[in-house]
Amino acid sequence: MAPWPYPLWIAHRGAGRLAPENTLAAFRRGARHGYRAFECDVKLSADGVPFLLHDATLERTTDGQGIAGEHRWAELSRRDAGSWHSPRYAGEPLPTLQAVARWLLANGFALDLEIKPTPGTEAHTGAVVAAEVLKLWQGRATPPLLSSFQPEALRAAGAAAPQLPRALLLDRLPDDPLAQALELQCAALITDHRLMDAALAAALHAAGLRALVYTVNDAARAQELLAFGVDGIVTDAVDRLGPGARVSPDGGAG
Repeated sequence: MAPWPYPLWIAHRGAGRLAPENTLAAFRRGARHGYRAFECDVKLSADGVPFLLHDATLERTTDGQGIAGEHRWAELSRRDAGSWHSPRYAGEPLPTLQAVARWLLANGFALDLEIKPTPGTEAHTGAVVAAEVLKLWQGRATPPLLSSFQPEALRAAGAAAPQLPRALLLDRLPDDPLAQALELQCAALITDHRLMDAALAAALHAAGLRALVYTVNDAARAQELLAFGVDGIVTDAVDRLGPGARVSPDGGAG
């Protein structure tokens, strides 16, 4: 297989437990723990601006209400995306993909960018996000890995920017996960870590695909997965696992 350009350890939603998820504050917190690769969720505002948010609705992680994708960016940009986490982060804004790209590129960091469409906008979101990534990372050696649970979003992203690497996300295994990933021309499969075993990792590698897992917060399980030869581990536990903890197949978290 061609060399894999992404770091093994990937901070979930930035450092989405230690700081408000999917904000620049969370990315900065992850970087302070030694992380050089990050995962985040991207969707579109009503006027087509790619921005970071996990949920379809605003209530859980902002002071807004309703379906996020039905609001224009001018309104979304005024939302408080930090107070729900802790007073320390009061007023933290929702970031655009452009703002996140600027920070990542300035620091030489990598990104697993999950396309998280508002329901019903899968293909449109995939195409717009891929085109935006092409523009923002133009000329860079390591563009984001575009991942999604939505095959329609990945298909559209591939049509818009076939040169960008893509990964299929799975929270349950279909009869033939490898065939589905290959049909979508993915470079990787990212599964719930409970679905990954040595046989699946080996089958993916034999087919020329990479094996990644989410969301691993236990050192013993991380050790098992590393022994399987996984290529990426997405974690919330950025203060306990990862670059600083030195988890390895033959050793626990230090």
